[in-house]
Amino acid sequence: MKTSNNLSNNVWVREVGTRDGLQSIDTIFTTDSKIEWIKQEAAAGIPEIEVGSFVPAKLLPQLADTTDVISQTCKINGLRVSALVPNFRGAIDGMGSGVHQLNYVLSVSEAHSQANTRKTVEEAVLDFSRIVSYRKDNPEYHHVLLGAGLATAFGCTIAGQIDEKDVLNTLEALLEFSPDEVVVADTVGFANPAQCRRIFKQVLAMTGSIPVSAHFHDTRGLGLANVAAALDVGVRRFDASLGGLGGCPYAPGASGNVVTEDLVFMLDAMGMDTGISLDKLLLARTFMESNLNGEVTKGAFVHAGFPKGFKSESVF
Repeated sequence: MKTSNNLSNNVWVREVGTRDGLQSIDTIFTTDSKIEWIKQEAAAGIPEIEVGSFVPAKLLPQLADTTDVISQTCKINGLRVSALVPNFRGAIDGMGSGVHQLNYVLSVSEAHSQANTRKTVEEAVLDFSRIVSYRKDNPEYHHVLLGAGLATAFGCTIAGQIDEKDVLNTLEALLEFSPDEVVVADTVGFANPAQCRRIFKQVLAMTGSIPVSAHFHDTRGLGLANVAAALDVGVRRFDASLGGLGGCPYAPGASGNVVTEDLVFMLDAMGMDTGISLDKLLLARTFMESNLNGEVTKGAFVHAGFPKGFKSESVF
């Protein structure tokens, strides 16, 4: 499904806790508990869930059952099931799994790219071109959507500041291969709202009708502020993690994602339409937390609830 970037009140929220969250903690969920978590979030109205990643099990044992999870969750009516792939080999495995969408991620930072995938940025772009060609050459996979993600687009804990020209040049290279979605990620929580407005405004001008998503971490408490800034310039798709689980094992200091429940509450308060029930989302959070082994979750809405007399009001 492709949608144009515009100033509508419809917002797409993708849950990434079952991938980005689980890869960063010690607890290994059983396959059944993952599937139940996903079912509960789908019942709450979450339209897309990134359920795992196609990486070697020895690197991320938490996600070793991704194929099994996909085979079960693709049966959930109305849910788009996606998974992350870091390379061509992972994409081949992913296409054969029956998944609806594969999210290929590369780093704008050369240092992080080497640490994460042992490739230069240029080599990572070429890997995406191979994935696109493989889909084209195999008609049975034509239905699989291919997203392209720009990690460390706002900064890198290894290299420090990232030149915005590098972000846009890498995006330009990826656009040559017509991804079905572009994700711009603040992998390590360096972004600020002014920077977000500036970068996303340029990204949206380059991508045209290709959907653009924002992936923010709340490392320094600016996650939702950055969401608001991205909304200001027209972004309408956001990643988030239930309870704020998440981080990158290959980026030191990269802590939790934007909290799904807090994001949905903010969007509701602003009059945006997510189609998500906060009450049901909190039930899913309770289930998820019951499977943790001492890991700390985050979030404000879970403790404060709705303000007295709460009403949504549009600011757009």
